[in-house]
Amino acid sequence: MLHLRLIVPAERTDEVVRLLERTVGTAHIAVLTGAARSPVGDVVMCDVARESGDELIGALRKAGIDSDGSITVENIDLTLSRRAEEAERAAPGEGADAVLWEELSEVTHEESTFSATYVAFLSVATMLAACGVMLDNAVLIVGAMAVGPEFGPLAGISTALVQRAPRLVARSLWALVGGFAAAMVLTAGFAWLMDLLGLFTEDMVKAERPNTGFIWHPDWMSFVVALLAGIAGTLSLTSAKSGALIGVAISVTTVPAAANAAVAFSYQDLAQTWGSSAQLLANLAGIVLAGTLTLLVQKALWAAQRRRDPAVRPGPSGG
Repeated sequence: MLHLRLIVPAERTDEVVRLLERTVGTAHIAVLTGAARSPVGDVVMCDVARESGDELIGALRKAGIDSDGSITVENIDLTLSRRAEEAERAAPGEGADAVLWEELSEVTHEESTFSATYVAFLSVATMLAACGVMLDNAVLIVGAMAVGPEFGPLAGISTALVQRAPRLVARSLWALVGGFAAAMVLTAGFAWLMDLLGLFTEDMVKAERPNTGFIWHPDWMSFVVALLAGIAGTLSLTSAKSGALIGVAISVTTVPAAANAAVAFSYQDLAQTWGSSAQLLANLAGIVLAGTLTLLVQKALWAAQRRRDPAVRPGPSGG
């Protein structure tokens, strides 16, 4: 269930309450007359089944409530109520399949910001992966996977393409390309420093690395893995049942490749540099492609479900 808290101009409260009452899957409607001070108006609250939430939020925005007042949405972890159970049963579709596009856009917008913190996380992940590839240590690669924040911009690109938002595409691309460029430059400097300290050597780059050698040998299986990772990461963002941390698994195809390219470049090993760069670009493209197709399929399936069982019932003419 979702909890909606609305600030509504007093003269529009009855209109909004009628909209909530017409929406299948709503419960616990409450009105606090004159409670809002900034902006001035009434506070209207209700709970709504997740599968009806996106359509209701869209109807509220179409009515201009986000401009005249405010719309706040929160996830409810536990509701003990017979009316809530009835609302969930009445709502069309399954909550786990429902995509809240406003929530997805907000999350990906926030995670696609090129900031000092974002660059720091990506740089630390890339340096950690550099240690992993030099030592041929899979444990360190897994550690880098957990730190890398690059799924945010990748999901942002997919979401923006589906929502036809070119500004978000540009913002996400800047975070992705700029972030990896900065992380790789810093990692090359890190490798140079480690070489001065005698902790990295050129022999480590050229040695056989059975656990991490795949990182700079791109092939079709790399692209298949990227597609699967992109689907898993996107579903983790849109599904109510999956944890968002599933998305970090995609770092195994991105951060280590960037790290290997940076380290190999610092030792002028152009073969590994180009191979790792190709691996990185192929996997980024595969993840974006898979994420975009996943969102398009989800959007189409949910639109078909809405046409069969609309969440918001038509109101009386003139209302």
